[in-house]
Amino acid sequence: MKKTLLTTFFVVTFFALSAVSASAVVNDTILVGLRYGDSALFSANLENAEGEGYAFGWFDEDRQFEAVGWTEETAISMTAAGDIYMSSGGNYSADEPSNITGYLGPWHVEIDGFGNFDEAQEAARDYGGYPAWIDGAYVVRVGAYETERSAERAADDLGEGYAACSSDTGILVTVTRTTDTLFEYDDSQTFGIQPDNGRQEPVTWFKGYKYPGGFAYRRPRGGNLSVINVVDLAEYVKGVIPYEMDGDWPLAALEAQAVCARTYACRASKHLSAYGFDVCASTDCQVYYGRGSGGAAPTDRSDQAVENTAGEMLYYHGDLVQDAVYHSSNGGATEDAANVWGGDKGYLKGKADPYEAQTSIPNYNWSVTYTADQLTWILEQKPSMTGGKNIGTVQNVYVSEYTPMGNVKKVTFEGTKGSLTVTGDTCRTIFYSSTYGKSVPSLRFDINGGGPSTGSGITVNGNQTLSRLDGLSVISGSGKISRLEGNSASVITAAGVSNVTVGGTASKPTSSKNGTFTITGSGNGHNVGLSQYGAKAMAELGYDYTEILEFYYTDVTIW
Repeated sequence: MKKTLLTTFFVVTFFALSAVSASAVVNDTILVGLRYGDSALFSANLENAEGEGYAFGWFDEDRQFEAVGWTEETAISMTAAGDIYMSSGGNYSADEPSNITGYLGPWHVEIDGFGNFDEAQEAARDYGGYPAWIDGAYVVRVGAYETERSAERAADDLGEGYAACSSDTGILVTVTRTTDTLFEYDDSQTFGIQPDNGRQEPVTWFKGYKYPGGFAYRRPRGGNLSVINVVDLAEYVKGVIPYEMDGDWPLAALEAQAVCARTYACRASKHLSAYGFDVCASTDCQVYYGRGSGGAAPTDRSDQAVENTAGEMLYYHGDLVQDAVYHSSNGGATEDAANVWGGDKGYLKGKADPYEAQTSIPNYNWSVTYTADQLTWILEQKPSMTGGKNIGTVQNVYVSEYTPMGNVKKVTFEGTKGSLTVTGDTCRTIFYSSTYGKSVPSLRFDINGGGPSTGSGITVNGNQTLSRLDGLSVISGSGKISRLEGNSASVITAAGVSNVTVGGTASKPTSSKNGTFTITGSGNGHNVGLSQYGAKAMAELGYDYTEILEFYYTDVTIW
């Protein structure tokens, strides 16, 4: 997840560390997926930032570390066992590079019969090999050969052991940027590493960021390694806050974010559970970068926010909130979860937001223009959103329904072969295109295609005239200017007093006159739950974090 203030949307679902429901967190320890799936690594490096060395082993069901080996090396690499090639730059790969400088094959001479790590380590020095933990037993492996026959010849020369091959689930540990092997692990227990041999609270470099806690590496079916940070819940939350909210924002806003992040981490069910962790570290969940890098990092204030709210989470009618979602800004009103994702959530109800307008928000108002050809191509690339429906060349696009809060509920595309109507959050995400570098940031927008107004369903005597009430001002006969608020108002027309109402179906526009459609709106995100900039504004106005949370989430308590 990139920093919340810049992202286009956040769908965050959260869960329970409480007696009320089961929790993803065990003994205040959470498993955070740093790399998995398409981002899994053939080789993953660690380097001590504080302390020295590493213990090898696994984390048990209680997430307590069980050690089976160790090293005093400060920079190590975990690599998928098999054919391992090293380039002149010290990088490892499964395919032979043009500038190969080293090779570690899958075949070894294996010598068994060791009762503990010290025995295996001492024998490894004698034989010129390395200790290994294979299927629950200590062995020594010597050499790294390409073929079984080569390993057999080496065993004959050594006068000891037999040829053995690393399996598809094995993990080799080397001194980084060398072929010096320190350890091999292949067991039903997921491989774990505790930096600094568990002597103190470790901080370790991984991929340019410093992370607290330990690490686990999963390779249950072969292939690349999933990398998991095994970390204390409080440390995890400290590693989320400054990447989801500016760490120098008012303390009350940071405290509100801390409660949300903690609730998120403790959700009982996990949509990425197949990978073996509780929560991911990207925008699919919430951004986590541990103790940060030389640039962005937790601040004293963001850490204080976590400590001030220690253990506190959101509850609804006594149950832990399962969807403590948040977004950057809503443009003037939040929205019912049912209108965005389907499924009613009593604590996620839309309401007019008077606070965002009282703080400075970058790129709050925005506009993006698409050509008909661009929209045609974009729809063709998104069969999962269109249901595979082909409407031909786009001729028209318009908002066909707004919610009572003035947010978009339905968008209709008309083409040469038919029409398509999308609903909820798809109304904005369907417009995203990395190819064209365009997106619709929020669910609060209007579309101008060159025909009649495509407003939000705000009508005067049944004729659509305005896009929505919030943000509009009126002038009275005496010259007094007033800002409209709420969902309805009355105006005096030639026919007398008329009601102006929000919601309903927008009028249908004609086809674009020049082949372009301009979408103009405000806000950034899905409009459900906490507005982060709204929280900032409320904090600046003197509200505390409980008041912020109770405004954006309906009927919740903070325990």
